[in-house]
Parts: sequence; C-alpha cells; structure tokens
Amino acid sequence: MIKSMTAYGRATAQIGGKNITAELKSVNNRYFDCNVRISRRYSHLEEKVRAYIQKAGTSRGKIDVHISVELLESEGVEIRLDPGYAESYYKALCELRDTFGLKDDISTMTLAQNREIFTVLKPEEDTDKDWAELLPVLDEAIENYNDMRAKEGLRIGDDLMAKKERLMQLAKQVEEKAAVGVENYRARLESKLRATLEAMSVEPDEQRILTECAIFADKIAIDEELVRLASHFKAFDEILASNEPVGRKIDFLLQEMNREVNTTGSKCNDAEIAHLVVDMKAELEKIREQIQNIE
Repeated sequence: MIKSMTAYGRATAQIGGKNITAELKSVNNRYFDCNVRISRRYSHLEEKVRAYIQKAGTSRGKIDVHISVELLESEGVEIRLDPGYAESYYKALCELRDTFGLKDDISTMTLAQNREIFTVLKPEEDTDKDWAELLPVLDEAIENYNDMRAKEGLRIGDDLMAKKERLMQLAKQVEEKAAVGVENYRARLESKLRATLEAMSVEPDEQRILTECAIFADKIAIDEELVRLASHFKAFDEILASNEPVGRKIDFLLQEMNREVNTTGSKCNDAEIAHLVVDMKAELEKIREQIQNIE
C-alpha cells in the first residue's frame, strides 16, 4: 500500500482529570526522524512515544509530535514554605533597605517572587499509569494521521499508474518505429555497399553484403532494451501492489528504467524515436519527483 509521507493527525480527550491533546504532522524525509514535544510532567515518556509511532507503521518521514496535558484537578502536588530560608531572605531585604535608605515596599508578593522560599512536593512518577492515560489519545491521533497518509497515497498511486501507462504507450510507439527503422537502415546500408562496390568495379559478394548489413543493423536494434523495459513495468505494478513501503524500491527501479531508455536513445538514429525517448525521460522524471512524497 502506498502511503504519503505528508500528513496530519490530531486527537483530544479528558482522561484521569486531565485534558490530553496529541498532534502529529509530517513532511518528506529520506529516513525516520521523529521529534517529540511533550508537557514536562510527561517528559519521561518521550522516547516511548517515538518508538510507538515508528512501530505503528511509519518508517520514513520527518514527524513532529506535540502532546499537551492540561491538569483539570489537583494531582497531589504540595507547595510548602521554607520558613528558615524565607526569614533569611526577609532580613537581607531589610538590610538592603536600611543600608541604602530605600523605600520600604517589602511585601508578601516581594518575598514570593523568590521561588527558593518554597518547596514543591510532587507525587512520584508512575510511568505505567501515565502511559495508560496517554495511549488512547495517541492511538486516535495516529489513526487519523495514517488515514490521511493512506488517502493521499491512493491519489499518488493513481497518478503513478497513469504515468506508467503513458510510458508503456511511448515504449510501444518506439517499438513500432524501431522495427521499420531497422529494416530501412538495412536497405540503405545494402544500397550504399552495392553502389560503392560498383563504383570500384568490384564484384559484390552477396553473402558478405547480407552478413555485414545484418551485423550493423543488429547494433541499432533495441529489442533487448524494450524487453527489459517491459519487465520493469511489470515489476512496477507488483511493487505498488505490495503492503510494504514502496518509495525506495520504485526509486531503484526507475534507475533501471532510465538506463534502458538512455541506451535506446543512444542506439537509434531516428529523429522520431529520439523525440519519443525525450518524452519517456520526462515521464520518468515526473515519477521520480512524485515518489519523493511516498514512504
């Protein structure tokens, strides 16, 4: 199945007194590159999230994951005053005021600005509990993300098949023109050989003439290239129909197709075939650009 590397998925839910939102957004990339941004309270789950997304079926692409967790109720966090530190800080402020004759504006808020006077007591991390709360939202976001990848993949697949059909049509035209071209080339070569021998008053060796014409005509024949190209078209269909990531495989196959097309162009000295070869190269380049979008 073809899957696009460009997609977006989002999900949100209230679980365990928290409002949890998960977002996935990806663009093209040669390898798997996943960047996870998550609320500090859940930062210990970052690597677990990254591994889970890759295991869920994403092998390539640059993915940005953003998970936010909003507390709707207390989780047992306690904030306690450190009286000793607060007293020392207050005395230092008073000394600063008296030493420099400053305005006496020391207040509760002035002291509270120094967070060191408070001690924050948090409940111990419970990885299993946190993951259990996060997982349903992450699963839904991944499902929406994969749905978009699949839908875009279908569109790309249709486009690739259309371009492949165009390539097959061009190859058929090349084959038809090449058959006529080889025969015409053989006839012209034979005519030139006979004319040259006659001008030199040399008795032509019929068998030798036929042999030489056949040898030179064989050099411009492109039967083998067209047969291999047809084989590549079949492999193209098989790759697109597979359930594995297909982007890299098609990329390698395009290199082989391009090689056969180039050889065809270099062998043929027919202007019409040369134009067809240019059109084939253009279609191959369009396919190459398109597969940069698929996994």
